Amino acid sequence: MVRNTVEVITLDDLREAVESGRRLRGYIGYEPSGLVHVGWLVWMFKVADLVEAGVDFIVLEATWHAYINDKLGGDMELIRDAAWLVREFMGGLGLPVDRVKFVDAEELASDPSYWALVINVAKNSSLARIRRALTIMGRRADEAELDASKLVYPAMQVADIYYLDLDIALGGLDQRKAHMLARDLAEKQEMRRAFERVRGGLLKKPIAIHTPIVTGLGGASRMEGAEVDEVYAEVKMSKSKPETAIFLHDPPDVIREKLRKAYCPPRVVEHNPVVEINKYILGARGRYRLKVERPARYGGPLEFERVEDLIEAYTKGELHPLDLKNATAEALVELLAPIRKLVESKDRVRDVVERISSKITR
Repeated sequence: MVRNTVEVITLDDLREAVESGRRLRGYIGYEPSGLVHVGWLVWMFKVADLVEAGVDFIVLEATWHAYINDKLGGDMELIRDAAWLVREFMGGLGLPVDRVKFVDAEELASDPSYWALVINVAKNSSLARIRRALTIMGRRADEAELDASKLVYPAMQVADIYYLDLDIALGGLDQRKAHMLARDLAEKQEMRRAFERVRGGLLKKPIAIHTPIVTGLGGASRMEGAEVDEVYAEVKMSKSKPETAIFLHDPPDVIREKLRKAYCPPRVVEHNPVVEINKYILGARGRYRLKVERPARYGGPLEFERVEDLIEAYTKGELHPLDLKNATAEALVELLAPIRKLVESKDRVRDVVERISSKITR
């Protein structure tokens, strides 16, 4: 349950919940807002881990949240198609989608009790706290000055967690502010009474499990004085910056070319996207093997079966950046082969990819 995570708030709470013997409910919410890049594999693989650990898991397709966040031009039909594409890709990768419940945010938004929770979350939060939480949607606090709907977003995300009656909230480290708000408000008597009145039962204080975030291929600039979740929100691989992202449907030659251009300084592992792809994606589920092909005059072929050994060799300068890039590219090409087959064989998958690409290009 904690494999390939950077933070669990709190580990004692998680241990106590597991040892209680009751069936746990977990969720992740994501915006179906464009093409799927490899950074999303981190949470997809973590969902599979939690399902295999016995958690009843919900993937919330945050369609209304994507609309508020101005994704895909506010085209709700295309936003829903993007959500369908994520399900298809998860299934194509062999993840246990048959044991995951996918929920469209429309289902929540159509229930008046959901909006009652949103309002009560807002009433129990300060404006300053809500504004600080806007980083969860990749926005600056001052952007709410032009579009007040942005201020509704953090309250909706907390209400999602309460409405779904969750034990576990999963997300990248950039979602920390929303999860902490949900935990803090769950201790307020006013919020607990509101929940009992609106939904019935006791309001749970969610356990937050935070996954690592893959840095964009361009690397990370220094952000002096920024909080850690703000740094990750800024530097993460993003579909809005396609030149810094590897998409699941990218052809092999495109993957190789993007990785050849990626930020990968010798001996440096911090915010090194090539190292992170190995650590957080290729080695995420306990099965890791990286074959490095290189001429005998440069030391001959290498093979790594533990990410830790790869990182140690790279830090010592025993592995050249170009050799690491080439080996990583081949491993990614192999991992994503089922997605390319899916795109080639299924007309609707190909159509959705093309329509999203066209929308982003325009």
